[in-house]
Amino acid sequence: MKPTFTAACAALVGLLALSQSAVAQQKTAKQCNDEWTADKAAIQASSKTKRLFVAECRGVPAAVRAAATPAGKDQYATEAEAKTSCPSDVVVWVNSTSKVYHSSGSRSYGKTRTGAYMCEKASAAAGFRATRIARRAAT
Repeated sequence: MKPTFTAACAALVGLLALSQSAVAQQKTAKQCNDEWTADKAAIQASSKTKRLFVAECRGVPAAVRAAATPAGKDQYATEAEAKTSCPSDVVVWVNSTSKVYHSSGSRSYGKTRTGAYMCEKASAAAGFRATRIARRAAT
């Protein structure tokens, strides 16, 4: 019985050491943000948003990142995809939770937890509405 207990303790210590080294290798959000800032143009050219880049940089599993991918009709993961799909319309960011869309000058543009890029006309047809500020400005 003693050798089995000793082996189990050794295995547990080994697992703890491995998990600590894996955590130690993970980059911090600040490190990933610094990398984004340093190479922003090249990263954006590869059609990655800042959120996606930081998630990949920090080692967030693809299954978790997949939850942020657009699921609706006429929704796009990147701004570039949306611009090519609707060259004669304005591209907006739709928040799929609140059903509100944000224009490119908005501080929430491309930054809400759930959402996607869409053409403005398609987003209105899908039931999304403009922000209160944008509605006030339009009147």
